[in-house]
Amino acid sequence: MAASSGLDLVEVGPNQNPPVCRVMDYGRFKYIQGKKDKESLKASRAASKVKEVRLSPVVSENDLNSKMNIAKGLLFQGAKVRVLVRFRGRQNAHPEIAMNVLRKFAEGLSEYSKLERPPTKIGRSINIVLNPIPGIKNKSSNENIETSVSV
Repeated sequence: MAASSGLDLVEVGPNQNPPVCRVMDYGRFKYIQGKKDKESLKASRAASKVKEVRLSPVVSENDLNSKMNIAKGLLFQGAKVRVLVRFRGRQNAHPEIAMNVLRKFAEGLSEYSKLERPPTKIGRSINIVLNPIPGIKNKSSNENIETSVSV
């Protein structure tokens, strides 16, 4: 039947009982499978991107809030965010100031992210990594709808 119509008999579900077969063009089937595989790789690569936000230990409150808004936007896009506090000169003697800045930053974004890695000191900087909470993209689209309705 498949050969008479110029198609192939393809086993789609070999692990099922009984095995599932379909009459289709095998070349097209392989092409579509390849496209799906590439698409899934792109999605996994995009989700694993890490974006970076740099701060100073003596950052002002307004600057910290604007950096939080930038990080919030990155979290809504589904990216992990590395928050980096760089020391310059004598600031290196007071890492507790940077820890306070990182703590404020993490608490400010606690409803949008969770702490993946605790603060670690690498060279002249201390950093943390924030992971977006699953389903945060849905939450952001709902917030945009609410703001557009209220205007």
